Amino acid sequence: MSGAAQNVPAEGHNEMTEEAAPVPRGTGVTLWRQIAERLEADIAAGRWQPGERLPVEAELASAFGVNRHTLRRALASLAESGLIEATAGRGTFVKALPLRYPIGPRTRFSEIVSAGGRWPFGRFLGGRVENADAEVARELEIAEGTPVLRIESIHEADGVPISYGTAWFVASRCPDLDLVYAATGSLTRALSTLGIEDFRRRETRITARPANGREMEQLSIAPGRSVLVLERVDVEPNGRPLQWGRSSFAADRVQLVFKP
Repeated sequence: MSGAAQNVPAEGHNEMTEEAAPVPRGTGVTLWRQIAERLEADIAAGRWQPGERLPVEAELASAFGVNRHTLRRALASLAESGLIEATAGRGTFVKALPLRYPIGPRTRFSEIVSAGGRWPFGRFLGGRVENADAEVARELEIAEGTPVLRIESIHEADGVPISYGTAWFVASRCPDLDLVYAATGSLTRALSTLGIEDFRRRETRITARPANGREMEQLSIAPGRSVLVLERVDVEPNGRPLQWGRSSFAADRVQLVFKP
């Protein structure tokens, strides 16, 4: 996959943790607020860069001389302010700028993410052949009941989930596409192995709503956060629909840009 992974310290160390002194007691300002203000100042000063991982809770708590409950309160405050973001299984990161995501005739996730200097990856969640229901049949312009390949996946940038969605392909046109996608992590590359090198976006429909439970889990977002739901139809050069898909984007992680 093209693009370079961001340089994030493997153990989460930073000059801040080496220089930090315990927060003083008896100042009239709560400990967690003092910690939040210090971290916010460090972020504003550029000591912590967008996308950089903070040290683990135990290390931060020790550096500031507080218990982990107090430290978590400070981190929660910064998360509510949109300065940091916790991702399950990866840690807490300074929030990166939204990914600039152009929507046009040629929309390829891997190319978009790589162009932004981030590392793209498609994580395959599952695939199966099923009979097209009325909605899928209408979008792919096939008869209802035609076998279609359903693929569920997550797309990430520097390991941060950006979108979670499902796409449908006519099964006879894309045999074993799910297996190749699972192996490569790139839908574009998987399609090219089938001789499908060129396709374009015919239509994109966008709605916004609160994230549901599945989206919160897969995108590692908190309750109450919003998603942008993109429904898309991609067609081959002859105009025949190649795929119809529905993807949920973490709304604050992307900036959609429409190009003619």
